Amino acid sequence: MYKPGRYAAIDIGTVTCRLLVADVDEAGGIEELHRDYAICNLGVGVDKTGHLKPESIDRVASTVGRFSAALADMASNDPVPVRACATSASRDADNADDFRARLAEFGVYPEVIPGEEEAALSFAGATSAFPGEAVCVVDIGGGSTEIIAGQAGETPAHAHSFNVGCRRVTERFFSQDPPTVEDLDRASAWISGEFSEYLEQLRADGFLDGRLIAVAGTATSIVSMRENMQVYDSSRVHGAVVTSADVDALIKRIAPMTLDERQHIVGLDPGRAPVILAGLLIMRQFMEAAGVDSFTASERDILHGIILGMAQ
Repeated sequence: MYKPGRYAAIDIGTVTCRLLVADVDEAGGIEELHRDYAICNLGVGVDKTGHLKPESIDRVASTVGRFSAALADMASNDPVPVRACATSASRDADNADDFRARLAEFGVYPEVIPGEEEAALSFAGATSAFPGEAVCVVDIGGGSTEIIAGQAGETPAHAHSFNVGCRRVTERFFSQDPPTVEDLDRASAWISGEFSEYLEQLRADGFLDGRLIAVAGTATSIVSMRENMQVYDSSRVHGAVVTSADVDALIKRIAPMTLDERQHIVGLDPGRAPVILAGLLIMRQFMEAAGVDSFTASERDILHGIILGMAQ
């Protein structure tokens, strides 16, 4: 049973910063009212330095200020309850408290949540669209990837957060523009090595036999690029099935491109161009290690999980 009402969730990731405002009914049904996002690249350089750059904090603060203004406009008699969660980059940073204090100026008090909680929230949000199914959810972020498996609507049976993300892989392995074949091979080998043991156990336990759901920007961008979307259409993205051949075709197409060329790909937000190739490699290596040949893209993710958690 859920407490009906209006709730807001803010997800402050390594690459993007996003807002969702939604109404929740007693059964846990979600009616989206407002979405906003910006690619802020909070995690630039964090993998190497363990420190959030002042200019990165400024970009997030500007975006959160815009979110805060939108929430004020949407409030009627009562303010909209807000929960803000900061993930991988903030977990890794030695100045996360300074970052949190900066956002408090806008009345937003982000929680730096552990990877296990991030995984559980992503699972709750993603599986709310597939009730009753046995599912595995993969959430590829900028600094980490969460892999979660279980029965939709229940506590996950398995959940793990890996320090494998598209920003982290890009900064760690791509030495040239475009990356060399050697760069790609080293990145792929490292990603596979991080995933393989965990996924072998999931497969042995039967948790990879059901639907594979992929959430977040890499997965949705794959659909948008495959469909050559001049204007992003969430109704076409949500529920779309993507095959391993689709992912391979995109890697083959994008790998030889320079950053400038990637920024002009139809269906790709130019701000995601620096990290999309690494995201594709993570998805491909995950699918190979998991032994699956397709995934279902979902527009429901950690934002929905945060909101459902607030309403419980």
